[in-house]
Amino acid sequence: MTADRRDDLLLVAAAAVPLAVLLLRERLIAGAAGFPLDDSWIHLHFARNLAEGAGFAYNPGTPVAGSTAPLWTLLLAAGAWIVGASLAMAKTLGVAAAIAAALLLRRAALAWGAGRAAALAAAIALLWSGPFAWGALSGMEVTLAALLVTAAVFALAHERLALTALAGGLAALARPEAVVLLPFLALAGRPTPRRRALFALIIVAVLVPFAVFCWATTGTPVPSTAAAKVEGGILGRLIGIREPARMLWLDRPAAFAHEWVAWLLRIHPLLPLALPAIVLVWRRRRALAVVGLVLLAHPIAMAVLAPYRGPGFQEGRYSIHLLPVALLLVATAWTAPTSSAARWAVLLSPLRLLYLAMALVTLVPASERYAWGVQNINAMQVHLGHWVNNHLPRGATLAVNDIGAIAYFSRRPVLDLMGLVTPEIRPYRREGEPGVLRFIAERCPDAVIVFPTWFPQLAARTDVFVPVYRVRLERNEVSGGPEMVVYRLARCAV
Repeated sequence: MTADRRDDLLLVAAAAVPLAVLLLRERLIAGAAGFPLDDSWIHLHFARNLAEGAGFAYNPGTPVAGSTAPLWTLLLAAGAWIVGASLAMAKTLGVAAAIAAALLLRRAALAWGAGRAAALAAAIALLWSGPFAWGALSGMEVTLAALLVTAAVFALAHERLALTALAGGLAALARPEAVVLLPFLALAGRPTPRRRALFALIIVAVLVPFAVFCWATTGTPVPSTAAAKVEGGILGRLIGIREPARMLWLDRPAAFAHEWVAWLLRIHPLLPLALPAIVLVWRRRRALAVVGLVLLAHPIAMAVLAPYRGPGFQEGRYSIHLLPVALLLVATAWTAPTSSAARWAVLLSPLRLLYLAMALVTLVPASERYAWGVQNINAMQVHLGHWVNNHLPRGATLAVNDIGAIAYFSRRPVLDLMGLVTPEIRPYRREGEPGVLRFIAERCPDAVIVFPTWFPQLAARTDVFVPVYRVRLERNEVSGGPEMVVYRLARCAV
């Protein structure tokens, strides 16, 4: 058996460790399998509709660009078409993408000059990162995005410009924050005008079709989810959100940069070494160091371009795709120079073992967060989806502010009060809660299912909104509120 084959088998075996830890805590805390976010059910609902021939639509017959990760949604749809839409199918794809990313990361590290031990340690460290393990089981797109980012950096190491651009563009379709990586990939190679033009042409060919679909279905070149969630920044200004210049250019970038470093520290106390590793790698592997600059640009770009939540939000779901880049830099920086390999090997081998040992320790709190997320979503949103399916008429329209599991399990048409898949509510939302109440009055749904803490004026109008069922979490870790209530409308006038 070759050394490469042994290392690959070791990586696959290493993947079992975090999966076992998280699944065991899930069983002990949640009592059943599930997703740690309601958004995971949104992807699966889209995917099932696609697989059943209803198109890229949340309510069949109404196409909408309601996914910020369309490539993941399409991959789930392919899985749903082959084996059916299910929790197991989504988790299997997430785990497969995670293992593939680790296998490719080891090869990328070797291609950039890391030693065999350092490359293997980096790949195992990726698998043993708490957020990455969370992502593998979350039903979300993060491990697919990480795989594509790794593929782009691997192709760059072999000077395959077209493949670098293709993988980078696809990464942006899997996780839109990956678009920040694209200019660094373009500048890392030989920056001739012809190569830059080819790179740009491929990126345009990959991204423009989805932008056209967004424009046709939501009226903006970005998904309705982005337009609904953005809280400011340059994109916010383009869609009418105004904020002080100091917030845009100073306060939020500083806060996001601080959160970025704190998130890296929470993953592993040694992971922030990836930032100074950019300097260490610069002289030996300048192209890789240029790509590594994305680690500095990422939090600033998030803050300035289209801010919603910070880099550490929900286990870092907007940042996990950059973990392979960080670990690749660390692996390359920790590889001994050829001239002093023997002397450095004595020091570096124990450091790699220490890193992996500490990674195992960080998996414990990560597994707790994952398990409580599953418990919360199962106990609230999944439970309400089954309740609606058992108690409301098949054609009942639901006005909701968490659209995932409720729509998936009830298969009722929904009006999304947050605007993720109902873009026509955006003008009403600019008026605040009174605008949302006016929208409800005009559409007159059969039931309204919301967090009362999000809509206090609605909850106070007991003459109009009559509570008929409620679910309350004893320990809320990830849900938008501790209680969700089903209301019927006594009348449509509000």
